[in-house]
Amino acid sequence: MMYPYMTLNDDTEITHSEMQPDGRVKVYIETPDDEGGFRNATCWLPDFHWENNGYTEEEMQRWNKLIRDNAHLIIEFSQEGGILNATAV
Repeated sequence: MMYPYMTLNDDTEITHSEMQPDGRVKVYIETPDDEGGFRNATCWLPDFHWENNGYTEEEMQRWNKLIRDNAHLIIEFSQEGGILNATAV
């Protein structure tokens, strides 16, 4: 299952999986392109292994920084059913 984490003003969606039995978490980034398709990248935490499909090197550097800055939260939320369950009152 994938949980929403963040939507950016350019309609980029960032989602993450539940924590896998091996302790890994899949983070998926998807941005609509001008041709009606999408560019996407996957990052596997905690080792930050990236798979890129369409982003420039500069964009990947930006995604890497964003995910590194948020990894501790994403990993926590992956164990609590996503941000909506983790923050439920």
